[in-house]
Amino acid sequence: MLSSTWNFIKRHKRKFIFTGVFVGGVYLLGKYAQRKIQQMQEREAAEYIAQARRQFHFESNQRTCNMTVLSMLPTLREAIIHHLNSESLTALLKTKPANKLEIWEDLKIISFTRSIVAVYSTCMLVVLLRVQLNIIGGYLYLDNSVTKNGTTPFAPPDVQQQYLSSIQHLLGEGLIELITVVKKAVQEVFGLVSLKQSLSLQELEQQLTQIRQLVEEGCASSKHKSLSWYMMPDEENTLASQACGLTENDVTTIKLLNETRDMLESPDFHTVLRTCLSRGFIRFLDNMAEFFRPPQGDSTPSSTPDRLSHVSLPLAKIIPIINGQIHSICSEIPSHFVQDLLLIDQVKEFAANVYETFSTPQELQK
Repeated sequence: MLSSTWNFIKRHKRKFIFTGVFVGGVYLLGKYAQRKIQQMQEREAAEYIAQARRQFHFESNQRTCNMTVLSMLPTLREAIIHHLNSESLTALLKTKPANKLEIWEDLKIISFTRSIVAVYSTCMLVVLLRVQLNIIGGYLYLDNSVTKNGTTPFAPPDVQQQYLSSIQHLLGEGLIELITVVKKAVQEVFGLVSLKQSLSLQELEQQLTQIRQLVEEGCASSKHKSLSWYMMPDEENTLASQACGLTENDVTTIKLLNETRDMLESPDFHTVLRTCLSRGFIRFLDNMAEFFRPPQGDSTPSSTPDRLSHVSLPLAKIIPIINGQIHSICSEIPSHFVQDLLLIDQVKEFAANVYETFSTPQELQK
């Protein structure tokens, strides 16, 4: 029995060896596949956790952006009022001065200028802070990432403070220059319009469109070239002009400012800014429409699209309404105006793209 079994094995030795090798290979291959599948699952889980963590950080960063915008609006409002002080003129009118007409003409220009500047600067504040805080947010994510391995942080606290303080340009020199340009446009459009002349809401919209064209299209032929100058100074006016004595933090801040400037000069940014401006002026006119209601008993149906076109007000009555709009536009209490800007889809998408760019390790961007 044993000899016959042994003879059978000898006759089929090669088959047994092949079968053994095959079975062993299949076993090892199965183990290898299991290990690879496990590694893949672990990698996918780690990527999912990282993505969820980054998404949570991004959403938190957007809430910070919204809160920062609201917290800065009172400062912006006070700066505009300081440079365009219509209150002193209205107080002067109450004294019934001899040059009453001249004061009214000044009030006309200042009232329109400061509300239009309020729309421009609020839109700029919203989009600029979206860029700055998402650049910083992206770098902070990398600084706190487990892949950072304790190397030098991208955005240390001193750099963050120095970088974010550049917003003062919009509240300072940029705002003064914007006021100058808008005031000139307002004078060109409204300078010869009589205080007694009546304007409908549609006519007012046409006048605002002319002012916008002078401000925005005029930028193309001016030395500043684009609206982005009002938000960030030219490169030669930044820390880069200090050829010596720059600290490592200064160099990092300059890098952040240059990256921000690149973003502000991109076509996507200008598309987002134009969208905000369009929405802002629509909301501004919606606010004005409240004062152009047809009188009671008017037979015009409320559903008629141009029901307000035949309602006109003398310019002298429109001026106080325009003058007060700044308190609605630059309101730290979430108003329809600011909420409209913060909820624009293009703003959200652009913010996500900026964050994605600066929260992705450089080696993965190549």
